Amino acid sequence: MPASSDLVVLVLAAGKGTRLKSQLAKVLHRAGGRTLVEHVVRASQPLRPRLIVTVLGHQAAEVGAAVEPLGVRTVLQEPQRGTGHAVLLARKAIGHPKFLLVVPGDSPLVRPETLAALARAHRQSGAAATILSAEIPDPTGYGRIVRKEDGSVAAIVEDSAANEEQRAIHEINSSTYCFTLNQLWPCLAQLKPENKHKELYLTDAIALLRQRGQLVQAVMATDADEVLGCNTRADLAAVDAIFRRRKRESLMADGVTIELPETVLVDPDVVAGPDTLIEPCVQLLGKTRIGANCKVGTGSVLANAILEDGVTVKPHSIVSASHLARGASVGPFAHLRDGARLDAGARVGNFVEVKKSRLEAGVKAMHLSYLGDARIGRETNIGAGTITCNYDGVDKNPTTIGRRVFIGSDTALVAPIRVGDGAYVAAGSTITENVPPNALGIARGKQVNKPGWAAARRREMAAKKPAKKRRRPKPRRAKARKKTARRR
Repeated sequence: MPASSDLVVLVLAAGKGTRLKSQLAKVLHRAGGRTLVEHVVRASQPLRPRLIVTVLGHQAAEVGAAVEPLGVRTVLQEPQRGTGHAVLLARKAIGHPKFLLVVPGDSPLVRPETLAALARAHRQSGAAATILSAEIPDPTGYGRIVRKEDGSVAAIVEDSAANEEQRAIHEINSSTYCFTLNQLWPCLAQLKPENKHKELYLTDAIALLRQRGQLVQAVMATDADEVLGCNTRADLAAVDAIFRRRKRESLMADGVTIELPETVLVDPDVVAGPDTLIEPCVQLLGKTRIGANCKVGTGSVLANAILEDGVTVKPHSIVSASHLARGASVGPFAHLRDGARLDAGARVGNFVEVKKSRLEAGVKAMHLSYLGDARIGRETNIGAGTITCNYDGVDKNPTTIGRRVFIGSDTALVAPIRVGDGAYVAAGSTITENVPPNALGIARGKQVNKPGWAAARRREMAAKKPAKKRRRPKPRRAKARKKTARRR
């Protein structure tokens, strides 16, 4: 979009959001993988305005921390006395552009194209104010847009003040506006807190514009979902579902196959290449990047992971902040984290955890192992139950295993330690000293077989057991005599 040097965007993010029943400010709640206010700021950026200003209030420091990295300027509204009051407080920060676009911080679904269309329609019409509206099936709770015969806006009527005829209107106010500032400022200066909340509202300024004979118009959003706010937990869930659907549809349009799409959760910054298959109940989070011809199995969670082309993640695996090179394979039930790296063709199997370790090309660790703070040379085989004992109670220590090494099952490698190229480590060993190249490392007790010991032991134990006494049953005749005596 061309730069809009005559436009400033103002994001209203001062509210608490009491209907969410949360200690967290409303705009800091998340939907679609981001905070609500971050969505709004990001939707404003493609317009290339002169400036984006965000009005802060409740939990100002936390909201500021969420938006300031995006290059916005912030203004504190304290106390919060309504939307009109927020704009007045931001006047110095806004400066002297010709137009002001006001967007609520809790309307995260609005698209850049819609905001651009609103600003363009406002410029072309010469209106004092242009409202973004939408038609929704159930307008309960929203202000209604009442139009004049020529199509311009006669009034915004709040739901609580609407009559029967006005309640039948389905076109609602989204609380997103574009203003011509030299006409807005005089009206804002005249606002009075004549309502039960004693606040100054932008809708009252729009009413004053109408009274002055200025043109107020409404532009209807093509997708009514874009004006949805987040006032309740149910609203948050509905908005999140729309974001997730949009992202899945975008991936599928790029050639990704998603089985049972409604069960798959994808964050907004995720990228996936063509002919990749995503099975049901997968989560792709953060800045995960997946190449072409990959497969991500059912129930797996990938967070900030990088998968090159042809990678397989088998079901129920977790890959977090890790890099899998071309043709690598993980899982099922594997866990890679904290900078783990698998080079081309490396394989990690069932119940293997890899942490801050690099497995070079062709390495295999297929069963029940923990590999932490290790570097493992190409074509090495890690036997089942192998552990790199990297923590000594104070520090994390490295394990270095060379190329074409064979580590036997149930081996403990007590770091810091090195195993040279081509070496073997015998199964069941606890290795505490370096193993030279091409050597056999073995550290276990010598096996001794004692013929006949088990049989002798069983006889000994049997002899110590006391003989069981058999209980003799009482004669039936004696029992009968006792019953007869009781009757007498």
